[in-house]
Amino acid sequence: MLRSVAVIALEQVAAFELGVLAEVFGTDRTADGFPGYRFDVCTADGGPVRSRSGFLLTPHADLTPVEDADLVAVPAHPEGTSVPAAVLDALRRAADRGAWLLSVCSGAFLLGEAGLLDGRDCTTHWRHVDDLQQRFPAARVQCNSLYVQDGKLLTSAGTAAGIDACLHLVRQEHGSATATRLARRMVVPPHRDGGQSQYVEAPIPKAPEAPTLEPVLEWLMGHLDRTVTVEELATRAGMAPRTFARRFRAETGTTPHDWLTNQRVLLARRLLEETRLSVETVADQAGFGDAAALRHHFTRRVGTTPNAYRTTFRERAEV
Repeated sequence: MLRSVAVIALEQVAAFELGVLAEVFGTDRTADGFPGYRFDVCTADGGPVRSRSGFLLTPHADLTPVEDADLVAVPAHPEGTSVPAAVLDALRRAADRGAWLLSVCSGAFLLGEAGLLDGRDCTTHWRHVDDLQQRFPAARVQCNSLYVQDGKLLTSAGTAAGIDACLHLVRQEHGSATATRLARRMVVPPHRDGGQSQYVEAPIPKAPEAPTLEPVLEWLMGHLDRTVTVEELATRAGMAPRTFARRFRAETGTTPHDWLTNQRVLLARRLLEETRLSVETVADQAGFGDAAALRHHFTRRVGTTPNAYRTTFRERAEV
């Protein structure tokens, strides 16, 4: 269970990315039933560092909390920032003992310098993915991902994608209900579909005459148990199927089928966590039709079977 978080701040640390980690893990919401964490912002020597915004940041401690933290997080900093050897050693020790490691934006370069990206799936801001791959050729850089989990290594793209990654980790450790409540509290989506291609410069142009897809997406969210086709959705949107498919990718960064499957898996996770419905019934209510289809998509996207997932979260709830 995630109980302690250590954030490593270097010179020129990015204030927003550090703030994301502080908002998710460093804000005490235990009075409202949320998990609480020991939260420490750490520097190499315990002294202050200057943020990219120009103000001095006084840390909680030196690197001591990193030695036993359940999560060690690295916010963004400029490429080329000098990294003390003690920081790299502390990151390696954290990885060796099985701690979660999380980077926001260019923080991935720090993990790379520690040798922790070699042979691992990872990502960073779309402006830096080529540089990350060139500097760490043994890393498997995912160019279009908002965040990537490889075991207990979690890397995220720029700025707001750090929120996505943090909520993903909360979902992993504390369940979908807690992550959704926290997202609502922070006034952010509990889960965003699609990839960074939605946000790169010169995105796919949107036809100004096309209506928004929001009503269609809202209808889908309320009818996940139904079998739907692109043709039916296109009719609801008042478009030809091919136009609808192009518009859907332009607005969400993914296909209708992939978006719908993601939402159904999220619903299945919630049902597995919060109810005692059979896997067959969960599959039916989440729109997969049968348990075999649920197991196939669930395992591909969550990395475990529905039964194993339910057992894991039942055990966590009893801790």
